[in-house]
Amino acid sequence: MDQERMHREIMQRIRGFRLMDDEFMTACFDGNIEGTELLLRIILGRDDIRVKHVQTQRQMKNLVGRDVRLDIDAVDSEGREMDIEIQRADGGAGRRRARYYSSILDAHLLKPGDTFDQLPETWIIFITENDVLEAGLPIYQIERQIVNLSKPFDDGEHILYVNGAARNDSTELGKLMQDFFCIDPDDMHFPELAEKARYYKQDEKGVEKLSRTMEEFGKIVADEAVWNEKVDTVLRCLDNGLPHETIARLTDLTVEQIKEIAGQRSA
Repeated sequence: MDQERMHREIMQRIRGFRLMDDEFMTACFDGNIEGTELLLRIILGRDDIRVKHVQTQRQMKNLVGRDVRLDIDAVDSEGREMDIEIQRADGGAGRRRARYYSSILDAHLLKPGDTFDQLPETWIIFITENDVLEAGLPIYQIERQIVNLSKPFDDGEHILYVNGAARNDSTELGKLMQDFFCIDPDDMHFPELAEKARYYKQDEKGVEKLSRTMEEFGKIVADEAVWNEKVDTVLRCLDNGLPHETIARLTDLTVEQIKEIAGQRSA
């Protein structure tokens, strides 16, 4: 493919991007304190949220299981950890996925020597293209409870599903969801989101940065698939009793990596 044709195809993709699209969301929210605060304040219904750090596509390794990559990882001024996942496919927002992400987040937050009471409050927030819980609500909040007492368990874990199909002009959340599905930044309600979208769609430097993000995102997805396949192979080989040196040769990993995977599984 010649360079001119490739450029036209990239520009066509960029013009059609919405915040619901992975590459565009990754660029627009990475380091975007103001936009992330807006997002969390509306979704959580709280005006006191102050985000002190935000990063997109943060990888969390799990050597004995599946890695996760957080779409938008934010930490607020109270130390609360908030993971916002953008899901277009209904299958990507399964209830057990929310459970798994919450557990991996906990595992990475507790440092050696910390007590369990030091675990911060966590929020796993799915913004979905469709109403995956199918009750017609704009937002669903999932909390653990002591069933036979009908009281909250209050362990600091929270899961939210935001219904992206609930788009309207009558609520702040409805307007926010409209913005997530907007192609034209001029049609967005919130300037905190529109300015970033306009920069990456219309500014020459922004378009160049977004093009690099698209390329890097493609490499990340490919690299993760290769790593996960290698870990699966290592675990099968260990189950079959193969020595570490043999597994290293088969997978192009080091013996130290094989030992680490084996050690994490037995921990």
